[in-house]
Amino acid sequence: MHSSWMRIQNVFSYFTTVLFALGACIAVSDLLTPRAPVVNSLKFTNLQVVRGRPHYYSSKHEEYAIIKFSLDADLSSLFTWNTKDVFVYVTAEWPSSSSASANTTTNQAVIWDTIITAPSSDYLGNYGPATLKKLRKSAAGKSIDPSRGKLVLKNQRPKYQITHPSGKIASTEDVTLRLHYDVQPWVGVLMRNHNVDVGLWKKLEGSVSRTFTLPSLKKKDEAKKAKA
Repeated sequence: MHSSWMRIQNVFSYFTTVLFALGACIAVSDLLTPRAPVVNSLKFTNLQVVRGRPHYYSSKHEEYAIIKFSLDADLSSLFTWNTKDVFVYVTAEWPSSSSASANTTTNQAVIWDTIITAPSSDYLGNYGPATLKKLRKSAAGKSIDPSRGKLVLKNQRPKYQITHPSGKIASTEDVTLRLHYDVQPWVGVLMRNHNVDVGLWKKLEGSVSRTFTLPSLKKKDEAKKAKA
């Protein structure tokens, strides 16, 4: 006869096996749900390069780029019953100026980001009482809120100024803006935007802006002449 301890172990083993199988089925279901995120428009609206210090006590000055942009994207298809939240961010990318390396590297810096919670996880977001009440009201009676994931930003100010390890970023050429997303499910693996279709999950269309060049840094003499 089996002891009580062995019976408990068998029940626990059976329970974890069933739980793991159920979780695997839920994770695979994400690939069976049609998703077609699209970016209708992504473009810069204002460019500025300024000089500043990385912190208050530093005597070193660096160049910082401030990139304002406009965005029109529909990521609502990313939200399903298994979606916890979607992390969205915009990066500025430009090729490395180093010609010594045979492999071309790309510089990438985040200029803006946001977290879009699903109706089932609004309580986890950093929302005030009024905003949370409004979100709950919009999601009432809906398994998926169709307005979630629709981003319309005009002349958006960046959250982060960007620089380069060399401290020089003015007059940088071939700069592009790119939209990224990370989908965090309740059960499953973190999914990022991909360049190819994966099952019914379509690649993100229109996520890259046209190339542009960052402005040069104005010299003090030129600034004085402009004021005169």
